Amino acid sequence: MENIKKDNFEGDVDLSISLNRWILKPIGTWPSLKVSKTKRLDYFLKKLAILICYILLCFVLILGSMFIILELEDFYNSLKIGSALSFFLMAAMKYFFLIIRENDIKSCIDSIEMDWKDVKYLEDKKIMIDNANFGRKLIIICGFFMYGGVVFYYIALPMTHGRALDEDRNITYRPLVYPVPKIIADAQISPTNEIFYFIQLCSGLVAHNITVAACGLVALLAMHACGQLEILVSWLEYLVDGRENVSDTLDERLADIVEQHVRAFSFIKRTEEVISEISLVEIVGCTLNICCLGYHCMMEWDIKKPLGSVTYLILLTSVTFNIFIFCYIGEVLAERTLKVGERSYMIDWYRIPDRKNLAIVLIIMMSNSTTKLTAGNLIDLSISSFCDIIKSSVVYLNMLRTVT
Repeated sequence: MENIKKDNFEGDVDLSISLNRWILKPIGTWPSLKVSKTKRLDYFLKKLAILICYILLCFVLILGSMFIILELEDFYNSLKIGSALSFFLMAAMKYFFLIIRENDIKSCIDSIEMDWKDVKYLEDKKIMIDNANFGRKLIIICGFFMYGGVVFYYIALPMTHGRALDEDRNITYRPLVYPVPKIIADAQISPTNEIFYFIQLCSGLVAHNITVAACGLVALLAMHACGQLEILVSWLEYLVDGRENVSDTLDERLADIVEQHVRAFSFIKRTEEVISEISLVEIVGCTLNICCLGYHCMMEWDIKKPLGSVTYLILLTSVTFNIFIFCYIGEVLAERTLKVGERSYMIDWYRIPDRKNLAIVLIIMMSNSTTKLTAGNLIDLSISSFCDIIKSSVVYLNMLRTVT
């Protein structure tokens, strides 16, 4: 296997990060990778985008909370609007962590770019491409469900409800997705009704885009880390006898393996720092959202509103898939880490002369202490945790049905 030369690697880097860049840039959380070339106008537009996004999120959160407190009396409608507002609260918190972690995200993306630049073998390039494509597929599926939820919840559902009639004033109006308290504005008259509807639609797009951005960032970083561990495993197979048509010594191969091992685990540590708080918000919030969305889905079906039931089912699917991505990627990364230790033991390490095989022993020991992604250093991201989340949501759903 021959070494490969990569003078132009921009296309490979773009394969990994292009979707994330498209999602993060509109909300101002894509890091400025080339600070020296960043214009003042770009910096101003980035800060303006952040300000606008927070205004849109707070617009729905504040007015929706006021409406629940001041005007709603029945439990079901309060729960219905409150659970929707919890999604905006989660989005605002994840948005905050994306902003304050900009430097860490930049460091991770720089590492991804450097790994693509330093790739030496065709086999390694194929591994990185496979993992990058898998990460892109996860982002696309997440975006499909999330943006589909926007279309149903903010467009299809309000349109099918038709126009409501205010008999006292003899006017018709289209009910808003999130009602506005009367002390703020009379949202039943035109054009106030249309203005508030448009603002709420933009707010929903921002909230769902933040969710896709957080999920996409986790997929990007974790799958790249998995690719680097898989490359390390392939290098271990060639440690003793070397590669065909490649002239290098055992010491050089061993040094490359140790360096790759350190770089991979350093990247995993930075990934953990970036996604830790975001994962905690996602897990806690999604546990409650799954419960509430399942409840709303059943209630809408009971009162013969199939479109409403389908809308909540789509939102339920998207939320469940999001949390599954977090947990599944954590599980895959933990398995890849253990695989490094297993492969280190399975090679003919006893054929390595002198005491150089002690480096392999160190790799085995480090790999056996499984590196796991966690949510706030409290919950391991794994399939077992995903099952626990679903079980907890079902328990809360049964409690909610019993109470109501």
